[in-house]
Parts: sequence; C-alpha cells; structure tokens
Amino acid sequence: MRKLLFGAGLVAVVATAATAAIAATHAPATHAAKANPATRLVKCGNTHLIGMAFPATGDAASLGQQQLRWALFFQSRWNKTHKAKIRIVQGDTQLPNTAQALSVAHQFASATTMLGVIGPAGSQEVQDTVNVYKNAGLAVVTGSATRVALTRAKTGKPRETPANYFFRTVPNDDQQGQRVSNYIRKTLKKSRVYIIDDDEAYSQGLADQVQKLLRASNASVTRDHVSQSVSDFSSLITRIPSNTQVVYIPWQLAGKAQLFFTQLRTAGKSAIVFGSDGLFAPGTFTAPNSYVSAFPVDFNSAALKAYKKAHANKEEAFGLPSYTAGLVVATAIEKACKDGNVSRAEVRKNIIQTKLPKAATLLGFAVRFLHKNSGASQGNGDMAAPANFAVFRIAKGGKYVRVS
Repeated sequence: MRKLLFGAGLVAVVATAATAAIAATHAPATHAAKANPATRLVKCGNTHLIGMAFPATGDAASLGQQQLRWALFFQSRWNKTHKAKIRIVQGDTQLPNTAQALSVAHQFASATTMLGVIGPAGSQEVQDTVNVYKNAGLAVVTGSATRVALTRAKTGKPRETPANYFFRTVPNDDQQGQRVSNYIRKTLKKSRVYIIDDDEAYSQGLADQVQKLLRASNASVTRDHVSQSVSDFSSLITRIPSNTQVVYIPWQLAGKAQLFFTQLRTAGKSAIVFGSDGLFAPGTFTAPNSYVSAFPVDFNSAALKAYKKAHANKEEAFGLPSYTAGLVVATAIEKACKDGNVSRAEVRKNIIQTKLPKAATLLGFAVRFLHKNSGASQGNGDMAAPANFAVFRIAKGGKYVRVS
C-alpha cells in the first residue's frame, strides 16, 4: 500500500479546511435556517457539498485513506464531465473512536448546504450516528459498514437503522459469511476452525455468521476474542490448538492482523489465516498463503487502470466502494437539481431509486437498492443481486490473487 497521504501536520490542515468548509455553509440565524433541515431548499449552483465520514487518522487510517483516495478520484472524474461540481468535505472519525464519529455527524448535520454523506466507515460508527443524520434529513451511503442488523432485523435483534436513511455499496456480512464458510469447507476442505473477533460490532457480527454456518456444516469451531488495542498476541496464540487448520480473523486493523500472523508463525503454528474485507489491504496485510474475502472488482475497467496509474500502481480495492457511494449521492443530487433547487429529502428519495450499471460502479456488479426485505438476510438499503463477495489468496510478495 502506498504511504499515507497525510502526516500529522497535514491532518491538522485538512481538518481545519474541512471545518472552514462546513462553517462557510452556515447562514445567520434566520427563519429559513431554523426550518426543517430535511426539506430546506438549497439553490442548485456551481458546487454541491457531500460529507465524507472516514478514519483519516487512528488505527484504521490505512483503510480510511484508501477510501478517501477513491472518493477524491471520483470527485475529480465527476467534475471533469459535469457543469455542477461536487466538493467532498472530510470528517475524521478516527475509527474505532465512535465518539469522534458522533462529533463529525453533528458537524455534518449542521452544515445546512451539505446534501448527503459518504460513510461512515465502520458498522459501530453507523450504530452510534445514524439518528443524528436522520434527524437532519441526511442519507448516508457507506462503502464498508457490513453488519447485517443495520439493514435487516433478525430474531431477537431489531433493525439498527431507520429505513431509507442508510444505504451501502457493499454486500453485507451474511453474504460474506456464506462465501467464507463455503470456501473453507468446500474448496479448502478444512473442518477445524478457530474464530477470533476483535470485540467490535463489525467483527462480532461477521464472526457470528461464519461460526453458525460452519457448525451447520459439521465443522469443529472454537470462538475467541481479542481487543483491538492488543499488540502481543502470545497468550491468544497459546490457546489455539496445534491441529487447527484455519484461523478466521474478521478484523478491521490490517497492521494488527499482519502482526498476529507473524507471531503465529513464530510460535510454530501453521494454520491458514483467513481475513475479512476489513483486511483487504495490499502492502499492509501481506501474509503469504492467507486468504481474505472482499468485493469483486472489475480490474479491467479503464477507471481502475487510471486509478492505479495515479496511485503508484496500487489497486486498493477496499476503498473502491467509496467511489461508488460518491457516485450514488452525486447522481441523486443531479436528479434533484432539475428544477433549480435541491433538498436533503429529495436527495434521499432519489438515492432509494438509484440504479447504476456495472460499468459505472467498477465493483463487478450493478447497484440497485432493495426497498424491502429479500431472502434470509438482506433488507432496505442493501444492494440487490448479483452483489456479493469474492475470495482472494495472498501470494508470495503480498500479491492478491482472486480465487473465487
């Protein structure tokens, strides 16, 4: 992975610029400014603001910076071909610091000319902020929050977001869990699996799903936990039986996963390590002969080739759905602006109806949002079929090779 774009000093500059951009949208305390933020009309002009809630700094910054690079790549491409421009305003959520995500949500909600949001990045961030966005009439379109309960109620577990306010341009954990469990059992033909979640909502939900499916297929599964703050995994590794065939780690911090892999091998344990989409981080998670599940990407698209050329030949597929999320929001704004004015409510309504062809999304599948529950695990705000995950093997030298 390419080095992060922001050093400590530049982060402060970006944060200041974002704050200034948000502050510039505030009108004096007039009657219009106090009106319902969802229906408040904004005159369509030369530039429209889209917020981006992502981890610019903190433990998950390597993934957040991928998302930012892809979102800015989209902004550049859109602005070259459209008279009405977009400007992405950055909000650093410092995942897994949900308190900071909440602060960003309040800033975006009060920015009266902001029309939609890309993100938040983490499922736990969505849980803690979605009501702030709803109360402000803002729809959020994430490129990475995959927890099933965000879009679909389960027995004893209510839906965690209000319908028609939360959308995602990635398949959910149940879809990912099915792909992972099938690959472990049917392709790798392994039956002794050790699952370790990292005590966060994203990780726990995905671990639960894979555990359930593996046990249903008569695999022997042991479940364990570790905090995201841990760097010495020796006591955890000691608990992993020597005959374990696969260690499944649905984590978000690729650097910690790489450290875990190194310590696992140093301890003399040879189990295959299998990660989730949160670990799709070429250049950071480079564990040879390990696997990760991630979005199927159209690697032959001209847009992806242009991105690679502009970013040290890195594909950085984890951040690509944030490009697509930006496309969804910008398309909805453009449609709402046909009469010269736009509101957050109009943008949200248009997002619900958005349909993007495979060639435009770059993801390897078209985007169309479900309006109601579908199948056993999808709901309003999820993408309809054929959206699903793929599996990649990490070859020698850290190269990611798609194998399913």
